[in-house]
Amino acid sequence: MTAINPLLQDFDLPPYSLIKPEHVEPAIDQILADNRAAISALLETQQNNPSWSGLVLALDELNARLGRAWSPVSHLNAVCNSAELRAAYEACLPKLSEFWTEMGQNKPLFEAYEALAKSPAAEGFEVAQKTILEHALRDFRLSGIDLPPAEQQRYGEIQMKLSELTSRFSNQLLDATQAWTKHITDQSQLAGLPDSAKAQMAQAAKAKELDGWLISLEFPSYYAVMTYADDRALREELYAAYCTRASDQGPNAGQFDNGPLMEQILDLRQELARLLGFAHYSELSLASKMAENTEQVLHFLRDLAVRSKPFAQRDLQELKAFAAEQGCADLQSWDVGYYSEKLRQQRYSISQEQVRAWFPIDKVLSGLFAIVQKLYGIEIAELSGFDSWHPDVRLFEIRENGQHVGRFFFDLYARANKRGGAWMDGARDKRRSAAGELISPVANLVCNFTPAVEGQPALLTHDEVTTLFHEFGHGLHHLLTRIEHAGVSGINGVAWDAVELPSQFMENWCWEPEGLALISGNFESGEPLPKDLLDKMLAAKNFQSGLMMVRQLEFSLFDFELHATHGDGRSVLDVLDGIRDEVAVIRPPAFNRFANSFAHIFAGGYAAGYYSYKWAEVLSADAFSLFEEQGVLNPETGRAFREAILARGGSQEAMRLFVDFRGREPSIDALLRHSGLSEEAA
Repeated sequence: MTAINPLLQDFDLPPYSLIKPEHVEPAIDQILADNRAAISALLETQQNNPSWSGLVLALDELNARLGRAWSPVSHLNAVCNSAELRAAYEACLPKLSEFWTEMGQNKPLFEAYEALAKSPAAEGFEVAQKTILEHALRDFRLSGIDLPPAEQQRYGEIQMKLSELTSRFSNQLLDATQAWTKHITDQSQLAGLPDSAKAQMAQAAKAKELDGWLISLEFPSYYAVMTYADDRALREELYAAYCTRASDQGPNAGQFDNGPLMEQILDLRQELARLLGFAHYSELSLASKMAENTEQVLHFLRDLAVRSKPFAQRDLQELKAFAAEQGCADLQSWDVGYYSEKLRQQRYSISQEQVRAWFPIDKVLSGLFAIVQKLYGIEIAELSGFDSWHPDVRLFEIRENGQHVGRFFFDLYARANKRGGAWMDGARDKRRSAAGELISPVANLVCNFTPAVEGQPALLTHDEVTTLFHEFGHGLHHLLTRIEHAGVSGINGVAWDAVELPSQFMENWCWEPEGLALISGNFESGEPLPKDLLDKMLAAKNFQSGLMMVRQLEFSLFDFELHATHGDGRSVLDVLDGIRDEVAVIRPPAFNRFANSFAHIFAGGYAAGYYSYKWAEVLSADAFSLFEEQGVLNPETGRAFREAILARGGSQEAMRLFVDFRGREPSIDALLRHSGLSEEAA
């Protein structure tokens, strides 16, 4: 008797503990074969006289079945990576790429969509349905539907190769991060580090059956050393290991080098753009975004840079003067975090480490839930008795008026074999099936916080609290949708440069006294954050915000310029150096290979789109300014935001939704004021 493949079964939530690497390829092969047969059968009935349920809903069902199998595999590959799972995952990438290219170049399918869009029935469609048809026709064109056969074939080859290369980029970065550790047996080398960081390093050493402490390149460990270690040589060593990961430099030079992959990825993206009639990849990237053209994006970024750079220069001068007073006359990249923290403590008598005690994870979560409950009228309850991929994972349900809305998983802590960073991914979309059943949404929310150490709950820095709120904002966008059509429900169909609006918007409550009162409480005494600490936090909010702003603009301009000018003879490093000449005030050492670990643009969805963070920050700051006028926990304003932005997903243009909420187009003023970069703020 053949063993049952869990990925081919019907399930509500994925049976994570049952999914094995050997299930992956057979399940995907089976579903792709079934889908191909179903699409050709469907076209026999739908090509000449298509209907919404016969065409769009039927395809939604096929996509949902594929997603139900692939989503947990892709998720496990990111959070529980192993050699076997990675091999199974990578074996499927070219098959999936080939399938989606086939779909995008299926002429009869395109003609069926075109016929449906022009049919008399379409006049009676609701806005969301019309948007789905518009997006579908646009995406067919962006998949090369109009190209001659040889060029269509080349398009398919490029897409397949890109999926393989971007996955390799991600794997090499994970491997490079895990390949370096530093074992310390002399505690004096850890002078300056907080007890929580040392406890974490001791726990890491113990797990490897070592005495003493183990420093790794996972972010909580790296951050602790760079921010607090008095040992300058240790900071320099760690900095050099971290900023040369997956490159031709540093302690593991050449071992996991992403340099050649970056060139291949850029070459293929440029070829793809030209194939589709665009001048370069940045132009192609904007075909489905809110920004109208490349000039508009570059003007936006450069205008922000011109406004911010004087503030950044002032920040740097202050930092250099302070470091010199402390005996460091030649401030280097590995000194910046350390002296910044010392200066913050001197100026505001507050440190990230000091506030940790006030942000135990359960208090932060209960406060976060209380805030969204008040704003959006929802209830959140923790669930038990579910299958998961790690004992630390938690599952929650959102209800409204007692009715089920959706569920989300939280996987909050850093660990081995887990991708770095923080992200949300939609595990299941909200939609109404062809049979009329309403399918509720499910989200995965993943972070890499410092885990609990013996005898204490997990305590978050305020930066980590902000990250949690950010990812939860993405989660709410996915979960609170009222749209029942899969193509534009939740975050589906939302322009990429608007998708960060709900996430950045949620961060604002981490800085509001009313929000902080709900999310903070001392882990021992339960006392709320004392007023003097709160005042210091708020005073320190825009500490070095000029430096932070130009750093983000450096990343955004580098990404956009790289994809707009590739092939002009400059290397990736040349482009980065040119952008640094223009906007940066701190120059890293020549061995720094930041680009080699810039997974957002080489392995994520942000290629020629990293500017989206700043673009959406303008939207989120301006949207929040209405709460500042009407009350930050005002339920009416909260409901208005929910109905205009969160509930409507990708069903209409992002600008239209913003105007519906704010009554006008966005202004940059609120962002500059919130960042302390306006004359008024200064």
